[in-house]
Amino acid sequence: MLFKNYYRDRFPSLWTRFDQIVSDERLLSTREVLKEIEDSRIRALRDWAKDHKTIFTTPTAEEGHFVARIYKVQHFQHNIERKKLLNGGKVADPFVVAKAAVMNGTVVTTEEHRPHAARIPNICEHFEVPCVSLEIFMELEDWKF
Repeated sequence: MLFKNYYRDRFPSLWTRFDQIVSDERLLSTREVLKEIEDSRIRALRDWAKDHKTIFTTPTAEEGHFVARIYKVQHFQHNIERKKLLNGGKVADPFVVAKAAVMNGTVVTTEEHRPHAARIPNICEHFEVPCVSLEIFMELEDWKF
């Protein structure tokens, strides 16, 4: 969302704050997100990810076990598998939730919670992993522009 709608030249103060979070090592992700980004049509995002590969870590064994817990929930398994088929085999969502759960972090997403869905907010809610929208994240960080 940031790279799609908030151009660096138009929102310099936002990017200064975002870059600070990255340099403070407060932003973590997973290798599976990087794989999805590499297929993105957003060049700025692909270029940025290429320069920041260290934040996209290989899932740990503990994260892998958490992903297995997610897949044990039939509802999530079915919808995640369907999404995987539609996206050419790349699904980062369970890995993002697992990383946040293991690291005691918070997932920031642009997805919205929908009843009976297998979206990131639904998975987070099921496993009691903190999850906020981009807007709430900006509010928590006291970002005002």
